[in-house]
Amino acid sequence: MPDASSLTPVPVPAGTALLRTALSHRADPAEAVAELACDLCHSSLGFVLFFCSVEYPLEALSRAFNEAFADIPVAGCTSAGEITPAGYARGSIVAIGFDRHHFELAPALVESLDAFDLPCAQRLVDELLGRCRERALAPLADNSFVVTLLDGLSSSEESVIATLDAALGSIPSFGGSAGDDNRLARTHVFCQGRFHTEAAVVLMVNTPLPFEVFSTHHLRPRHEKLVVTAVDRESRRVLELNAAPAVEVYAALVGQPVARLGPELFARHPLAVRIGDHYYVRSIQRANEDGSLSFYCAVENGIVLTAMTSAPIHEELVQTLRGLEERLGSPELVIGCDCFLRRLELEVLDEDAAVSDLLSRSRVIGFNTYGEQYHGMHINQTFTGVAIGTARDDGAA
Repeated sequence: MPDASSLTPVPVPAGTALLRTALSHRADPAEAVAELACDLCHSSLGFVLFFCSVEYPLEALSRAFNEAFADIPVAGCTSAGEITPAGYARGSIVAIGFDRHHFELAPALVESLDAFDLPCAQRLVDELLGRCRERALAPLADNSFVVTLLDGLSSSEESVIATLDAALGSIPSFGGSAGDDNRLARTHVFCQGRFHTEAAVVLMVNTPLPFEVFSTHHLRPRHEKLVVTAVDRESRRVLELNAAPAVEVYAALVGQPVARLGPELFARHPLAVRIGDHYYVRSIQRANEDGSLSFYCAVENGIVLTAMTSAPIHEELVQTLRGLEERLGSPELVIGCDCFLRRLELEVLDEDAAVSDLLSRSRVIGFNTYGEQYHGMHINQTFTGVAIGTARDDGAA
């Protein structure tokens, strides 16, 4: 079993870090943002990325960000939990400050998700590339990646991400769907000075620092297969599995009565679609009174879903973080999008404290999501992100 202690801690003083981080648990928006600004602001600050709980009054939070970072562009989203310098948190705001001498960040807001076609995506990518090219921090090829933040309840993730990926070409991308502390009511992204729903933020990052975009999960296939035989595609509801009510078939699969179906069981017993040699999870959101199952990802009539089982999350995460460190060296920072169902599973198993400590020691900052995006795919129950290494010896930084 991998030993988490073999991962090298990276104590980077806030005053010298190329990527500063800040956390606030203060309930008052103005006080919380002032605390963030105290830790983030310096003469070379070029951009702020944040993740926050929906417990904050969002209009007041917008005003606070606009006042505290008047000349600094800010983007972010609401979360289903935060990943902070101290590990997992809830009811907080965590933020990353990017040094403009090492990072050029170009944000864009996509407001009409349904109308986001390939010509729109190509124009957006060309605009972002042009803005990054103006600073010329590093050649765009091989030195740029894209972060996507989407309204987690918009049901548009698949089409938006696939379309964007086609326009990006070889530029890697990752991201997460905004959450709302597991309420499943209303999620938000932040750009251009305010919060938005039914929208996405596309953030292009150009840097001379080494980085790696990655995705991993802890799930392994079982032998059981379920065929989607009736579906309401627009609402992501599966009506039938194997020509029987979906709820009844799934309950039989996990060996539980229908009345016990809920988030904890869905997290422990997910379903996945196989594409090539890889399995991509299609997580269940809820069981409905009409016998259907609502999913977080798009589902199509006729697809075959494979029952999955969990391997230890902690072990899988140690292996992932160790591999990143071996390839990049001790990271400046890892920006992580961690599915909220993974965190729920850890809490059920009473393993969340150990993983929280691992994330803290590995310099992971991010949020718990309602879905992750990776190279044009919308997926569930993964840990997806970018690891950013330290400056190369060639003096590029």
